[in-house]
Amino acid sequence: MFAGLVEALTPFAPFVGDAQARVGRPLTPGSVAGVARRTTRRTIRRTTVYVTRLPAACVKTSINGAVLWHCGSTYYQPYGGRYVVVHVQ
Repeated sequence: MFAGLVEALTPFAPFVGDAQARVGRPLTPGSVAGVARRTTRRTIRRTTVYVTRLPAACVKTSINGAVLWHCGSTYYQPYGGRYVVVHVQ
């Protein structure tokens, strides 16, 4: 059944290599970068509230590698020249 198919693909055999999985790439499930990105995504949730300037007396903090500004009880994250209000879980 497959004899004709194998013979038809034989000329292309030198061009077909082995498939290789790249463990450790940022988008693979088990990579350190992928785990860190998902952890940050689960910890910090963006809202739809944006501000152009931060309130007074804000402190710059880092949570799971993400830079946030803590102002009173509200957290802000820099985003495209302005700041978005985020919820930290």
